[in-house]
Amino acid sequence: MTTPKNQSVQKAFALLRSFRGPDEWVSNAELSRRAKLSKAAAHRLITTLEDIGAVVRDSRGAYRPGLVLASLSRDIVIGDLVRRASRGVLADLAEQLHGIIHLGVLENSMVTYADRIGAATHVTVPSQIGARLEPYCSALGKTLLSGLSDEQLDEYLCEGALVALTPQTITDRRRLFAEIRDIRHRGYAIDDREVYSTICCIGVPIRDPNGQVVAALSLADTAAHMSPGWKDEVSAALVSTAASISRKVYPSYAMQ
Repeated sequence: MTTPKNQSVQKAFALLRSFRGPDEWVSNAELSRRAKLSKAAAHRLITTLEDIGAVVRDSRGAYRPGLVLASLSRDIVIGDLVRRASRGVLADLAEQLHGIIHLGVLENSMVTYADRIGAATHVTVPSQIGARLEPYCSALGKTLLSGLSDEQLDEYLCEGALVALTPQTITDRRRLFAEIRDIRHRGYAIDDREVYSTICCIGVPIRDPNGQVVAALSLADTAAHMSPGWKDEVSAALVSTAASISRKVYPSYAMQ
């Protein structure tokens, strides 16, 4: 027998998700419109949310997310959450593609490798769970950088030198900026021997229901496999898996 769903809880979360940022002040009327609720229903729910500190109200009657939500979100480690939710599908993907699957998140302008799954059958892949690396030269990192705004990306690129790890590493800021923009349009990133001269990678984003990049997946394999057909096959499999993970992490808001 299916457990009945609590519609009040679902509606309350619909209201909370209607905020477009932590600093946005929104009226009850606008929140009800965004959440597709009646003004009366929205008012009852938002009043309860105010009572428990999930939202705060200003003197004009507008609302914004409260400190309770901020404190809860600080305790959530995105990489660990996604890793635990995706282990099974990543193991299947590694077996399907015969390579190493990496899961990573962007933290303080560095890529944190949250997981590594699979066996390197064609080339040694020297990566470790928990390692933190610069994002500018890897498929995983460039995918995560593609989730930044142009202003955030420009700020990152001005932080320090782009050191060449191989002759293929992109070290010109304008060229890398253009590459990140191409990744946004293309939907996946390529590391063509930019970190290791024997390894190529394809990376794709994992998105939240608002389309924001919260993590990234990549496949690492021998550079000898790099070809248009291989890129198409791997990127399609990664995109499908990333969408599956998004649906699992955000079950109430299935991605298209």
